[in-house]
Amino acid sequence: MLVKAEEKKPWKGGEKKRSHPGDNSQEGEKKKRRGGKEGEEGQGDGGRKRLDGMSVGYFRRVGERLSEGFEDDEEREMFVENVLTEVKGKASLVAMDQTGSITLQRLLPLCSPDQVGEVLTEVGGESGSEFKAVSCDRCGGHVVESAIRQVSRWMELSKEPSATTEEEEEESGGLLEAQVLSLSQVVRDNTADFIKHAHGSHVVRTLLHVLAGCLGPPRTESRPGAKERNVAPQLTDFEIPTSFWYELKNLTETLMGHVNLSVTDAVASAVFQTMLTVCHRKRPKLCKQLLKRVMEYLTGLSAAPGVSPLLVFLKDQASSHLIETIIQLSHKSLLRDLYKNHLKGHLVDLALHRIANFPVQRLTAASAKYKMFLTLFDELVQGVEAILAAGHMGVIVQMAESCAESEEKQNDLMHCLLRAFHCEEPGSRHTSCLPLFMSLLTYEVYYHSDTAEGSVQTQVPLSSICYHGSRLVQALARFKERSLLLSSLRTLTPADLLTLASDPSGSHVLQALITTSSDKGRGKILKRLEGQYVQMACSRLGSRVLEAIWNSASVNQRQSIAQELVPSESQLRSDQFARHVWAKFALSHFIHRRGHWQEIQTGESKKRKLFSDILE
Repeated sequence: MLVKAEEKKPWKGGEKKRSHPGDNSQEGEKKKRRGGKEGEEGQGDGGRKRLDGMSVGYFRRVGERLSEGFEDDEEREMFVENVLTEVKGKASLVAMDQTGSITLQRLLPLCSPDQVGEVLTEVGGESGSEFKAVSCDRCGGHVVESAIRQVSRWMELSKEPSATTEEEEEESGGLLEAQVLSLSQVVRDNTADFIKHAHGSHVVRTLLHVLAGCLGPPRTESRPGAKERNVAPQLTDFEIPTSFWYELKNLTETLMGHVNLSVTDAVASAVFQTMLTVCHRKRPKLCKQLLKRVMEYLTGLSAAPGVSPLLVFLKDQASSHLIETIIQLSHKSLLRDLYKNHLKGHLVDLALHRIANFPVQRLTAASAKYKMFLTLFDELVQGVEAILAAGHMGVIVQMAESCAESEEKQNDLMHCLLRAFHCEEPGSRHTSCLPLFMSLLTYEVYYHSDTAEGSVQTQVPLSSICYHGSRLVQALARFKERSLLLSSLRTLTPADLLTLASDPSGSHVLQALITTSSDKGRGKILKRLEGQYVQMACSRLGSRVLEAIWNSASVNQRQSIAQELVPSESQLRSDQFARHVWAKFALSHFIHRRGHWQEIQTGESKKRKLFSDILE
């Protein structure tokens, strides 16, 4: 359920992606043609019973009706009850059918806790023995997940004032609670089979979330677009029954009995990552114990004489993910032991490895709060040029971000970067650092110079701004001493500044540098931007930068920007992006009631300064 927010390449994804119930519709149709009616053996499906065609059609129509919505609660409750009557006696078949699975997943959030418990009772059988087969099915697993997720809704409903007595509430939710515990028992009895299974492992991960009392968005609704793919899902906490508190301890204890799978199987490794993450959020003491035990297992395995086994695991796709999670969740003493006894002297080699560089990034981030960062930095900084040459820019960016957070080693890193990009000597090259950092190109490559000597520089239009270059400069912009970056920014031509403001990566750089400058420094940059405001306002990205500049600008600076914009009123008010700028800057007010406009801007400026003083 948790997705790691990392900059990993496709080959780094150790966990196999689970098929979505709505995917592979053509394949599903082929299987239906091969399969027989309910009660017959489907030749193409391992002899498993299949849902008959008439029932499939019924559940497809139920799905269509659910999309239409209901006029009132009474109509919805009657509809749910009727559908569950059809499900009764064949819940497992419905759950493991593609159409039935999707319909049940949409129906369960509308059911009462008691109804969800009844569905789970039928899916699991009297003793819960059927849970394994359904949970490890590509469609059934989604239904089991959806059902146990309803525990959070039950706990919310139990808080609301209603006519039901406490006994009725306990009886209603008690069945669902019992079925969740029954499922957990089945998982504990078949742990290895569950956590190694592509579909069953997701049920275990959802179960861990439910037992701990925190949930993310359902996987069936979270098929992220490009912007959301690397963003960790937000978890929502909820109260849990006391029995779940004890059961989580039992389940984690059983999982630790199979800790060997965490380093050999990528799917099982993801289960252990979820276990550690939810315990860190809800059961910190338990998490601390689990982290210590996992580390003892990993470091206790045999390796070459004098070589820590962690150096091997860090380079493995399955186990490196687990170690990253351990690093992110570890306390100070565990981090210090990890670095001092296992990784010290090997960081540069690990940073150059295509897989191990990611755990190095996590370690650099985690250590920023502690003194050990100073030693770690001194080791890593020796290999900056080699790491740049290997293209592992995430390591360099993280070093800069950790320097900004710790407020240590900032000058050392800046001088190291100037040397790496060949703009430290002669001093006249310092003003070229910003374009070089943003493009991740050395001075000779960027300016098409054949030799590293001399200070002859031709004007080259700003280009080749890249994502990691932008991230690097944004981190450097948080340094205490950023005069080199600001001097370099002021040497850019107005056309280059417009290019920067309109670039997907560059716009973040310009915004960071301007908004963190003093009023005097910001004024010098804005002077260079004069004549470009109208084009910025008409740009999708430039308009956002302009708004950020406006929010941090003084009243006089706002007045200068407004005076340049108002002569182009017709162009701005008709543009899809600039019209929002026109409204937010209250430029109509500026034209017709300037005195009042100035009073409002002065009030906002004072309020902003007051809040900034409080925050400081």
